[in-house]
Amino acid sequence: MKLIVRTGLVAATALGAVAAVVVPASAAVVTDDPRPVAGAHAVVPNPKTIKAADYNQARSTLAKAGSQTAAKSHPVHGKTDVPVSYGTSLLAAARDEFRQTDKKLPPKDKKSDMSIAHYNAIHSAAKTMGIDTW
Repeated sequence: MKLIVRTGLVAATALGAVAAVVVPASAAVVTDDPRPVAGAHAVVPNPKTIKAADYNQARSTLAKAGSQTAAKSHPVHGKTDVPVSYGTSLLAAARDEFRQTDKKLPPKDKKSDMSIAHYNAIHSAAKTMGIDTW
């Protein structure tokens, strides 16, 4: 009987020691720098501000693609930088407008619920401003 109890205690102690070693070792593997995954879109935080010239160029790109919101917005002048919210708002408004305009297109002609040309224009404008999420 004493042998069974002693064996059980030794096994429990060994299991506890292994668990104590494994948990910190696996926690040490976690890094703050996420590794890119093949085929995944890397998300970079948006900048705090964007250059006024970049905003104006992106606005022009969206207006040429058919965004009435972008066409009606005023170009920035007299400032070197503008808050990133100017760009994200412009992109979101154009996205919503393009999706509404393109909702009757067949699915094969759409990407992200808008025409491929509109999709490309929005992403080109976002790249111009250095904006990754909007």
